[in-house]
Amino acid sequence: MRLISAIRLLAVLPFIGGCDDKSEQVPNEFSPAVPMPAASLAPDRALTRIALGSCYHPSLKSGIFNEITAQNPDVFVFLGDNVYAADESDDPTLMSLRESYANLSAVESFAALRESTPLLVAWDDHDYGKDDAGGDFKYRDFSESLYEYVWNIEPSDERTSRPGVYFEQTLGPTDKQVQFITLDTRSFRTPLTRHPDQDIGRYVESQDPNQSVLGEPQWKWLEEQLQKPANIRIIITPIQLIADGHHWESWRVMPTERERLYRLLSSSMANGVIVVSGDRHSAAIYELAEFEPYPLYELTTSSLNVPLTSFVKNPVDEPGPHRLIKPFYESNYGLIDINWDAGELSMKLMDEASLMIAEKTIRIDLLQP
Repeated sequence: MRLISAIRLLAVLPFIGGCDDKSEQVPNEFSPAVPMPAASLAPDRALTRIALGSCYHPSLKSGIFNEITAQNPDVFVFLGDNVYAADESDDPTLMSLRESYANLSAVESFAALRESTPLLVAWDDHDYGKDDAGGDFKYRDFSESLYEYVWNIEPSDERTSRPGVYFEQTLGPTDKQVQFITLDTRSFRTPLTRHPDQDIGRYVESQDPNQSVLGEPQWKWLEEQLQKPANIRIIITPIQLIADGHHWESWRVMPTERERLYRLLSSSMANGVIVVSGDRHSAAIYELAEFEPYPLYELTTSSLNVPLTSFVKNPVDEPGPHRLIKPFYESNYGLIDINWDAGELSMKLMDEASLMIAEKTIRIDLLQP
């Protein structure tokens, strides 16, 4: 156990009842949560289908995981809000979050997906510990240890050796490499700026000259990842990047940071970049056509089983600069299909019955500087 994990355990112990037998005084600090291992990744396998999803409540209907499994994806990307916990601001033990993970582990359809399909897991606010929380969340260290425990992160994994859950994974043979760059938009993010009219939206653009989404170590790491060889690069950002039409949490409300990301993607001359995101309880496909050196595309898929229509009656479409389709508010998941022979990838949005909502096909050779 690394030192920081030991410190986290000591922080929790005062809240756990003791007994005379010392062997029983330290129960599992993460109980009732249990590890949720998945099928092993095959590093040299050429990926042809990637499934994606976000915003899943373990106590609600779970059939969508059966639909995803039936698609036979090579990997499933969990984009964040993978469970829903109560606000953990005043509970150092994060019991609600631990119970939510336990409930997820008991979902049979998700267990079947894990048995057949490798997972790549990001996190967002509801599986971090507090709605819209950032780096000032008091219990982020313990939340990170819990994340590493439930997602069965190996001790050799880069996430166990430094703060934050960002990571990189490149899969496939040398001429068909897909690089996954998973960002952590929680652990280092500075506070958001509240909108003066909460009837319009929650946040406005930050004017803080020291605003941060990723933190300097993650920025440096990201720059290094973009220099690695790959044919397709999937940037996984749990919060939306391109969307400009709303006042909810997104890269838009940290404009200096978003511009920094755009500049980095452009100046790196990295080929094959596309973006995926979740969070919004609606789904859409975006295109930043004016981006250089080639158009930037983003697929937002949300929610797996907490659709916007379940808590907002008659949703009104927000303004959609860069959005290619009308938003979809019911349960959904995403697919990225790669046809290496044709040199194409397709971003697809699927409903809970696996009927296609929308598709955008992109030639891979056009994603070149």
